Amino acid sequence: MKSAVETLNPTRVRLTVEVPFEELKDSLDAAYKKINQQVTVKGFRKGKIPARVIDQRFGRGAVLEEAVNDALPKFYTEAVNEGELNVLGQPEVDITELKDGELLAFTAEVDIRPALEIPDYSGIEVEVDAVEVSDEDIDKSVEQLRERFASTSPVERAAQDGDVLTLDLEAKVDGEVLEDGVAQGVSYTVGSGELLDGIDEAVKGVEAGGSATFTSELKGGSAQGKEAEVKVDVTAVAARELPELDDDFAQLASEFDTLDELKADSSKRLAQMKKYDQATQAQEKVLDELLKLVEVPIPEKLLADEIETRKHNLVNHQLGQMGLDLAKYLEIQGKTEEEFDAETKEQAEKGIKTQFILDELVNKEKLNVSQEELTEHLMRRAQSSGMSPDQFAQAVVEGGQVPMLVGEVARGKALAVVVEAATVKDTNGEVVDLDDEDETAETVQAESEGTDEAAAEEKNEG
Repeated sequence: MKSAVETLNPTRVRLTVEVPFEELKDSLDAAYKKINQQVTVKGFRKGKIPARVIDQRFGRGAVLEEAVNDALPKFYTEAVNEGELNVLGQPEVDITELKDGELLAFTAEVDIRPALEIPDYSGIEVEVDAVEVSDEDIDKSVEQLRERFASTSPVERAAQDGDVLTLDLEAKVDGEVLEDGVAQGVSYTVGSGELLDGIDEAVKGVEAGGSATFTSELKGGSAQGKEAEVKVDVTAVAARELPELDDDFAQLASEFDTLDELKADSSKRLAQMKKYDQATQAQEKVLDELLKLVEVPIPEKLLADEIETRKHNLVNHQLGQMGLDLAKYLEIQGKTEEEFDAETKEQAEKGIKTQFILDELVNKEKLNVSQEELTEHLMRRAQSSGMSPDQFAQAVVEGGQVPMLVGEVARGKALAVVVEAATVKDTNGEVVDLDDEDETAETVQAESEGTDEAAAEEKNEG
């Protein structure tokens, strides 16, 4: 077999392959055997029909077609390996010559990963928020804990902000009560902004036993998106009572004996959260600076597939779970379809560039992924997916996604190398020491979300 590679552009090549006919012998034998099992000829036992009889009865062309279809993937893969190509997706194959007994020639156009030059990235400098915990932050944290331990008691007065009401609801559209538009005994906190738009204004000032009517656009159900007339009956009004902020509260709500100890622990926890946020911010900003340093040509089909994958995931998974369609989502976001398409394309390009650059860094820095690192990453992904580690691992193995997870971990390690080499300062001008970057892979995953799925067909054989 002879092969040659012609570069069409930085992300696409054309392979020209010539195969001497004798190299098709195994595929021709397999073709005759396959046809033998599929046909019957009077006078011959099934599977024992001579090749000349098959040629006479069914035509040599049918045999050659079967043989070529069997042989093409093997010769294409050999040509790819010979050319040391990193191909993306499936090739477009064109048989240019087929001379029985002499020669098979074909061309294959396929996208490839572009060759990238990673420049010195040690000069990258970024600024991140300083880790500062204010008294206001601590007070807010303690107040949120206090809210969790609030109690309620019935009151004989009109409802007001913060009260917990028990409600019966009935929704009508065009004068007809909806089958799924009736609910009883609903607990609702006035001012929470939950349930339906307009409900807070309707129930304020209403006592137990009173009613109100208002109109609202339904957020879900059979009449989603339609204007409904909603009748609300207030069956009970209860005031929320917050516990006193003292040592007794600290003992009730935590393992600490005093309020001061509780506040000190809140301060420590908030600092840890801000430190994590700071590390995430550093990773994102360093990645943005790295992307500016490298020119990355993107295969058109890969970009189109990535855009389609992102749209599909948004519409069929995220929006579907919220009971929204794309038009409603765009209305809520205040975006036009053109703006949405432009943003999706920009995000897709960034995801692909991120993956290409970090994969190149993995090779350049000779980074490997240990079993322990892969297991830790799998545990985190399982947690975020809502599956048990065993269920997630089984799904990954059955779906052939282990290489994808390995790639995610490796790219996370590559980004960590760049972050370590960069200079990170906070808004106070202090150099930030980012020692523990266990979650770097998640930052990379967020940037390149969908890219692995769009490139799932990346392989060296067709």
